[in-house]
Amino acid sequence: MFCTKKVFVFLSFFLVTATCWAENSTAIPGFTIHHNAIPSALLEPSIARQYGIQRSKYRGMLNVSVIKSVEGTTGESSEAVVLAKANNIRGQLISIPMRKITEGDAVYYIGEFRIADQEKLNFEIQVQPKGETRYYTAKLSQEFFID
Repeated sequence: MFCTKKVFVFLSFFLVTATCWAENSTAIPGFTIHHNAIPSALLEPSIARQYGIQRSKYRGMLNVSVIKSVEGTTGESSEAVVLAKANNIRGQLISIPMRKITEGDAVYYIGEFRIADQEKLNFEIQVQPKGETRYYTAKLSQEFFID
């Protein structure tokens, strides 16, 4: 089942420390892609250390999870191939290397990138859920305020 104690702890640092940052989702056939981007400075130091995330007001973090639809439940975490990139207002392409984090039954993909004050990034996330033959696209726009 998707909602385990460890999953709650991992998710809570996004929801509690980043309540002003929108969490978005994209529905695809049989799955939901959850995605958000926050300044890494919002993370609790212990959480950042535990997951090897560099805390800085000049660094952002993209979090992606793929949830397989299971009737009568909140769904199951699914492994996937996750590729991410972003563009800023100047059209510069930012490649975001993603890495997998496994917590019990939950699987997340996180990537870090540089940010500047009042910078708006448009993210494009390509996801191929395990067992699927095609990639699906999720998009997210986020403006960052660091000062």
